[in-house]
Amino acid sequence: MSLVLGIESSCDETGVALWDKHQGLIAHRLYSQVKTHQRYGGVVPELASRDHIQRLPRLCQDALDEADCSAENLDAIAYTAGPGLIGALMVGASFACALAYTLKRPALPIHHMEAHLLAPLMENPELKPPFVALLVSGGHSLLVRVEAIGKYHILGQSLDDAVGEAFDKTARLLNLPYPGGPALAQLAEQGDPKRFEFPRPLLDRADCDMSFSGLKTHVRRVIETNPGESHAPDIAAGFQEAVVDVLVSKAQQALRKTELQDLVVSGGVGANRRLRTRLNQTLQQNGQRAFWPAPEYCTDNGAMIAYAGFVRLGDAPANGRPVIQSRARWPLSELKPPGST
Repeated sequence: MSLVLGIESSCDETGVALWDKHQGLIAHRLYSQVKTHQRYGGVVPELASRDHIQRLPRLCQDALDEADCSAENLDAIAYTAGPGLIGALMVGASFACALAYTLKRPALPIHHMEAHLLAPLMENPELKPPFVALLVSGGHSLLVRVEAIGKYHILGQSLDDAVGEAFDKTARLLNLPYPGGPALAQLAEQGDPKRFEFPRPLLDRADCDMSFSGLKTHVRRVIETNPGESHAPDIAAGFQEAVVDVLVSKAQQALRKTELQDLVVSGGVGANRRLRTRLNQTLQQNGQRAFWPAPEYCTDNGAMIAYAGFVRLGDAPANGRPVIQSRARWPLSELKPPGST
């Protein structure tokens, strides 16, 4: 088997892509629901689910047309089974399994965070485990020792808000438009990160756990003490620099603990330019390496699902009908190496 269709629908992006064993990524389609949810200041789950229903058939056909192939050429269909919004997950899973049943092809349920973790390997096939992965998104902040594909040990995680969630909440405090994280990062480029003092939570601890809710509270206090839009760029810059300091420090701690030299960074926050600059500088100084997906593959997308499906072709059942699987919560540590289930 060589051609895998990937379907991503865990939140508010509808992603479809085709991964070929010999050619790599041969088609990629993505529809973002930002405009749909912008008026509400965040994702409305029911609206997200309905939009996936409308978009998936057309996006799949567009991807097949881009690759100049038909559905009959597919060898497997991979889809995001979790974690994520359960309604949105069910839409993608139902569509994928219905297509698989019609074509008599296997359907592969993919873990969303494993797909993020594997995304840098799409463009860096020379990278092999073991390595450390920093997964930073709106829903997760994890440091993971990757012993092998499917063999993961959690080194540390956020004890409260995920880092992307902290970005979004801080952006709302600064009255920035949705989606808040990218808007805050853009505003921070105009500010002085040293003007206001911000804490660096848990940097005095030797473990790899993180905390970001206190930073959000500190932002509120700074805004109350220094009202006015003129202070917003400096507040945004100070907040971002504090977050980046924490992530860089904790990533370094994880590399020291594991005695590994390679760090994979993925998830929506992995597109943050300040984080990329600081991590690259720090790791290069220490003789270590950082691997990133292209910014367009940091956020949710079908390409990472198609690639993860290709990696997990060994999990395809030899016989039997596709079974719809969706899990709103799904610990990464529950996964097993491909072909072992």
